[in-house]
Amino acid sequence: MHIESKIKEYIATNLLFSPEGFNYPEDASFLKEGIIDSIGVMELVSFVQRTFKIEVDQAEVTPENFDSVVGLAAYVRRKQTIPPSL
Repeated sequence: MHIESKIKEYIATNLLFSPEGFNYPEDASFLKEGIIDSIGVMELVSFVQRTFKIEVDQAEVTPENFDSVVGLAAYVRRKQTIPPSL
């Protein structure tokens, strides 16, 4: 399953509690559309760290990185190409 699909499945199941899935465009703003709130962002951070095995620095939790499926998937891809610090 690719990154976007995992993100949409997680949000639909755990934040929207929607049996119909994620029915928004991939570039829809999570906050502006009311898809998630600030608590949901923190849950999303935990999901990203667990699922994609990356560390999320607090300074990286920005609208550019965590406010749409497109932005979040791009962030995950960037983080996965950076070798972990020793």
